[in-house]
Amino acid sequence: MLSITGPKQRQCDGSRRQFLKVGGLVLGGLSLPQILQAEALAGSNASQSRHKSVIMIYLSGGPSHQDMYDLKMEAPSEIRGSFKPIDTNVPGIQICEHLPRLATMMDKFAIIRSLHGCPDQHASDLCMSGWPIGGGKRQSGHPSLGSVLSKVQGPVDKAVPPFVGLSIKSRNDPYSNPGFPGFLGKAHSALQPSGEGMDNMRLQGISLDRLRDRKALLASLDSFRHSADAAYDGLDAFSQRAFDVLTSSKLVEAMDLEKEDPALRDRYGRGAAAPAFGEDAGPHWMDQFLMARRLVEVGVRCVTLSFGSWDRHHSNFARLPMQLDKFDQGITALVEDLHARGLQDDVSVIAWGEFGRTPRINKDAGRDHWPQASCALLAGGGMRTGQVIGSTNRLGEVPKERPVKYQNVFATLYHQLGIDPQTTTIPDHAGRPQYTLDIREPIDELI
Repeated sequence: MLSITGPKQRQCDGSRRQFLKVGGLVLGGLSLPQILQAEALAGSNASQSRHKSVIMIYLSGGPSHQDMYDLKMEAPSEIRGSFKPIDTNVPGIQICEHLPRLATMMDKFAIIRSLHGCPDQHASDLCMSGWPIGGGKRQSGHPSLGSVLSKVQGPVDKAVPPFVGLSIKSRNDPYSNPGFPGFLGKAHSALQPSGEGMDNMRLQGISLDRLRDRKALLASLDSFRHSADAAYDGLDAFSQRAFDVLTSSKLVEAMDLEKEDPALRDRYGRGAAAPAFGEDAGPHWMDQFLMARRLVEVGVRCVTLSFGSWDRHHSNFARLPMQLDKFDQGITALVEDLHARGLQDDVSVIAWGEFGRTPRINKDAGRDHWPQASCALLAGGGMRTGQVIGSTNRLGEVPKERPVKYQNVFATLYHQLGIDPQTTTIPDHAGRPQYTLDIREPIDELI
């Protein structure tokens, strides 16, 4: 832990020292200075001012492809369900009636209907890294996309972490995985603002709430720097970087949604951090979409979040309309906002889950696990949108045309983020070069 002390000051509650507490900002058991030192030893590169980013939205539990983007109206009733398709603003593309906003913006999105190759695992591992749980290791021991960006491209700004995870804690821990660093080590873990680290940030007794007051922040910094100059000059480089992170308001301000126009906040929606439907899954918390946009704007390269409860073994058609409406609002507000800010070529967006759902509806009006086929929704990042890639057979059971694997999607994201998946390697624990993926061919239709 780093504590910088200054001269004693008289206060109404007695004499105490000024301090900046840095050690509380913790990732995976390491203090922030230790993480920065590990990051440097791991060889992170400096980066350019204009940067590429990705927002990864995990639909925890496995969304139903045939109830969202791939409705099978010619199938028997026990397959097709009660939802109806609607036209979109792209001729020939239809999606679920409960995604009306998305329908009006289909030209800004791309749908993959033929995703496959996912095991029956209730975990975010595959969606965060391209790797399932394997060999007794999360993500088969490989790093998530956010960790790879942290390693290969490093921070955009020394006061802003390259990788932030917004997923809430859940009882089923694999749902709340923001993306593990794998063999890259804790230096490239995601910063999780909901964790202890952000709660423990204190500057001379000023809490996170008071950091919203810019004048109070600047006055506090001026006073603190004046009294702590000597101590600061004696710090090692990694503690100085920790100091820079916590004496910069960029990260805290990015998470302060009160700074946004109320009308824009209403466009995104509000929601709550509680798990959707009271189940063990992600929340219906549209604020996360807005926070993700604000974070990539200040320099975060990868933001991950979880949304909703998609493990619909029962009440599929009773609960999905409300959940689809909220997802429809959040995802379209995000992409609309990125376009309005001229970020549509710089920020990639991906929304998907760990597998699809059974074509046949069960006795509880639900759909069970179906690893044979799934779906994905993409936008931004300079990708070619306004299209559907692939198809499934008449009952939505298996890919029929243009089968796509999860790692093909990751290869595409890496390509759009400026990392060549065909040539880029990263040293593992033993110093051996490892490719980020086994399947390294991007999806040509998107690039």
